[in-house]
Amino acid sequence: MYKYGPIQKKIMIALAGGVVLSLSRSPWQYYKTMRRMRDEWKSVNEYSFKRSLARLSTEKLIEEKVLADGSFKLVLTEKGRMQAKRLKLFGDSIEFKKPKKWDGKWRIVLFDIPEKDRPFRDILRSHLRQLKFLKLQHSVFVSPYPFEKAILELSYLYSAQEYVRVITALGIDNEKKLKEHFF
Repeated sequence: MYKYGPIQKKIMIALAGGVVLSLSRSPWQYYKTMRRMRDEWKSVNEYSFKRSLARLSTEKLIEEKVLADGSFKLVLTEKGRMQAKRLKLFGDSIEFKKPKKWDGKWRIVLFDIPEKDRPFRDILRSHLRQLKFLKLQHSVFVSPYPFEKAILELSYLYSAQEYVRVITALGIDNEKKLKEHFF
């Protein structure tokens, strides 16, 4: 699997960002997003940008569309849109602000992903580790933090919803040991 560089990630997210801008509910939110994008692009040099565009084009993640007036625009392909969603959702590392107070619920992720989908299984395990889930068994992980939505979105992006279950539980038999680990 090809690993994207920081500039390539910015390009794909920026191209996907047009959708985000069009869905902005207020002018304030629109301008805030634009300022953030502008600040991100200040550090990119032109040579790296061109090289990144060429690589994304070779990977068939973006394509150039020529407009009637002779100008062109870059658009994400379907494959590029899926990659941009993955990058936007998780990036290289997952940042999650832990709630100040635990809600008393455990999030348990169970999965039974077939061998043919091994790459997704490895990606899921990697993300669970990044989210600081504790491995209870080979395909069972637990966390006290509300990560349900992120895990379900990840399984949806990889079309693996049928293999992944997320359980929110009020108690677990070894809760004392789990509390010592997390708190």
